[in-house]
Amino acid sequence: MAGRPRPQPHSPSSSTRRRERWLVVLGVALHAVYMLSIFDIYFKSPIVHGMDPVPPRLSAAPAKRLVLLVADGLRADKFFEPDERGRYRAPFLRGVIEEKGRWGVSHARPPTESRPGHVSLIAGFYEDPSAVTKGWKANPVEFDSVFNQSRHTISYGSPDIVPIFCSRVPHSTWDTYPHEYEDFATDASFLDHWSFDQFQGLLNRSFHDVKLRQLLLQDKLVIFLHLLGCDTNGHAHRPYSSIYLNNVKVVDQIAESMYNLMENYFKDNQTAYVFTADHGMSDKGSHGDGHPSNTDTPLVVWGAGIRSPKFLAYTEKPDDGFRFVDDHKHDAPTPQDWALEGFERVDVNQADIAPLMATLVGLPCPVNSVGSLPTQYLKLSKADEVEAVLANTKQILNQFLRKSHKQITQQLTLLILNMPSLSISELKQSSSLYFKPFKPLANYSSVLSQIEDLISERDYETAMKHSEELRKMALAGLHYFQTYDWFMLMTTITLGYIGWMVNLILHVLQSYTSFPAILLKKAQLYPKNTSMKVYIGGCFFMCLSSIILLLEKSPVLYHAYVFMTIFLWTRIVHNFEFLKAVWREFSNMPFKYALNLLISSAIAVLVLEFLVMSFFDRKIYTWCFLVLGILGSTYVAFFIEASPALAIYIWLACWFLSVFTLMPAEIPENNNLVILSGALIILIAVASRWANSNCTSFWLYLTRANKRDSQSSKLYFAQVILVAISSIMVWLSTSHRSQNRELHSLHQLINWSVAGAAMVLPLFSPPSVMSRLTSIFLGFAPPFLLLSIGYEAVFYSAFSMVLIGWIFVESANLYCSEESGSARRRSLVDGSVFAYEERHLQLSDLRIPLLFVILFNVAFFGTGNFASIASFEISSVYRFITVFSPFLMAGLLIFKLFIPFMLVICTFSAITKIVRIPRLGCYFLVILLSDVMTIHFFFLVRNTGSWMEIGNSISHFGIVSAQVVFVLLLFALTNIYTRDIVVSSRQLTARKVM
Repeated sequence: MAGRPRPQPHSPSSSTRRRERWLVVLGVALHAVYMLSIFDIYFKSPIVHGMDPVPPRLSAAPAKRLVLLVADGLRADKFFEPDERGRYRAPFLRGVIEEKGRWGVSHARPPTESRPGHVSLIAGFYEDPSAVTKGWKANPVEFDSVFNQSRHTISYGSPDIVPIFCSRVPHSTWDTYPHEYEDFATDASFLDHWSFDQFQGLLNRSFHDVKLRQLLLQDKLVIFLHLLGCDTNGHAHRPYSSIYLNNVKVVDQIAESMYNLMENYFKDNQTAYVFTADHGMSDKGSHGDGHPSNTDTPLVVWGAGIRSPKFLAYTEKPDDGFRFVDDHKHDAPTPQDWALEGFERVDVNQADIAPLMATLVGLPCPVNSVGSLPTQYLKLSKADEVEAVLANTKQILNQFLRKSHKQITQQLTLLILNMPSLSISELKQSSSLYFKPFKPLANYSSVLSQIEDLISERDYETAMKHSEELRKMALAGLHYFQTYDWFMLMTTITLGYIGWMVNLILHVLQSYTSFPAILLKKAQLYPKNTSMKVYIGGCFFMCLSSIILLLEKSPVLYHAYVFMTIFLWTRIVHNFEFLKAVWREFSNMPFKYALNLLISSAIAVLVLEFLVMSFFDRKIYTWCFLVLGILGSTYVAFFIEASPALAIYIWLACWFLSVFTLMPAEIPENNNLVILSGALIILIAVASRWANSNCTSFWLYLTRANKRDSQSSKLYFAQVILVAISSIMVWLSTSHRSQNRELHSLHQLINWSVAGAAMVLPLFSPPSVMSRLTSIFLGFAPPFLLLSIGYEAVFYSAFSMVLIGWIFVESANLYCSEESGSARRRSLVDGSVFAYEERHLQLSDLRIPLLFVILFNVAFFGTGNFASIASFEISSVYRFITVFSPFLMAGLLIFKLFIPFMLVICTFSAITKIVRIPRLGCYFLVILLSDVMTIHFFFLVRNTGSWMEIGNSISHFGIVSAQVVFVLLLFALTNIYTRDIVVSSRQLTARKVM
């Protein structure tokens, strides 16, 4: 009441503070542990070890040696189609297709990069997803390949590819050119000639080196030439350029020269040739994704063991339902301009080439291969063809068996092939408490026996059919065991996140709402005799789950996931009585309150889903702020009934900010915009200064009634001058650097001094809301301007205008609600006012953390993509440093990106003080909302697609997961500026303490 003394600020109890510290620690630990879960779920290596190779039981190897030519970055269409004069760019290989061998399109699977493509070609499996965290220039995991199985391998080419497969193979001869040769400013076709010249030199040396000649004359020899020219020229000049198209002719000439060289040297017609590419090239000169220009590569095979061309009587074939790994249709129509409709086309998955090459020289398929042998290329007898397919099937089946009982020794793996009576389930159960077998392969041993019997009876057609069906089932079984733990892990992690969110809701309800006070009057919520029983029960379940996981020989992190989830749900069960009481109160509410709760929750979830979508398309924020401008100005004009000028301001500020998410993420340099932004910042500061002198209506919440002192005026003018100096220094520093190609030492000193001094001055500004926030706005402006190169400097002003508008709307809303007496109403949903400055949280207060999450994400994506390296423009730091210093440069770039976040949190802190709600309670609500997005991103993590798609899915999940720490650290940092902010004393006297 009016006569009562001024209430003291609310001070939470020591038990509440202790509980909150533990809750924050728990949240940090939970998000750190659960963030690692994606690597156990999505990025678990498919490679297993311990299998023995399965050599094909052929009467004789089709070829003594194999030549593999890989034209890196060669598109299928540019290889097969004619040029503008109607001539084909690869006349020799086209002649091979028409006269000597077979052809098709090899379909790569994203990521269509050089390492995954070559791993698929040479080792027969698609990129180990765990390699995404380990780099690709060396083997993150050892795997088998055709080179490992060969008697000797000779390889020449790129230093990024050849060492991956040859550096640890003792029976190999290889060499690479220096990295400096890969010059994007030149025609890179000379790199292809280098590889061929090295091999030609090797053959020439063999005439004088007896040991080398003996090595070359042995069987099971593999020769690999990596031809990088098309890839380098495609990146530098695009695949439609004359340089790239001429490089297609170069690789054809090298294929012809290689053929002539080998045939003239060996003269035995025992060489098989495979010509293909690891990936294609997009029209923009890039690759990585699943576009057909990147996944479709040529495949031409000829020589020993290869069938002659097959001529077709018709060109149309019915679709047999087969799909390639990139979902291309089987035998898709051949483009007419290729003029190859009369020659049978045999398309393959890229991994199918490894077993093809292995079979040609009589080698076992690589033990990690998942490729299916394309028999249409091979010229074998029916018996040898079946034996080759059966060896391929057994090799894939061995992987399945190893995965199904991966804890069993290699001897048991081999034993199972000879013991039909011993089932997979029995072996797995020896190291697993519970095992769910892959049922389609439960009788695999009897199928193998049946195939062997059919081969003995020379029923090759039926044996082939059964072998192919068994291989198909084995591939399905591999996928089954690769994702065997997914359901358990994803269920555990999801329950953990839900348990964490329920714990957050419980803490907010117990510490920051009126529920405890109301409920304690009606019932005893925490019976002391059951509390210990709950925790004992939780410990029992932890011990039980630990025993099960130990019996399963599960990784240590599996224990952490389960323990964390059980602990969270134990805490929920501990608060079960409170939850029941809350439910009873909600059940007794009037219908309109329950409806408000449902509508508010639905709106919050809808907004959060839009924010999830914004991670993939920044333009969503444009529509968001266009709509928000209309809704906000309408709400201010008709519901708050504030000044029409405020409604117009909200509308213009939101629409102004909506422009920036239409801008390119790669910020173009435009110093004029940066300088113009300096003038705009000063203009906004002048307008804020004028508003600060307004002592009527809701402005009283943002200003102090006391007279302005001269010190604050001097500080304001000093900050304006620093903004002006920084704008001038942007022009001077850039002009001098462009002329002299270096940063003037005096300019560097001034820039560092202006930026440093500007950020200190807000600490000395008056503590009223508008004075302090205006000072913070001016304080961070100079460093942001000096770190800006283009439109992001104007974004700083537009973003600040929206933040100021948020404060205006909250103040106007509070003023009008107090004038109408709504702040004095007491109800379960609307809450009640504490007998001190802070009040209980209300349902309507959810708008504040929700708007915070929106604006916080705008700070991420307003001028680019915080999750993308493309947003880090190194030229942003050139006004502070030009000598390469990675840590200092990275620190400056990150600091620049943090400035908009700090503005949001300073505004958020001020608003919590204006409306008298606990900031820490709102922080927990922010984390609650962020974790709704975290769960969504958890299911959006990808382990297929381009490296960019995979990396972005990880970074999106990581960003929202890290907000529990990120936001807390920024709260602590900005607290330096906001902790002493005070609001007008009029607000306290206007309230009646209840």
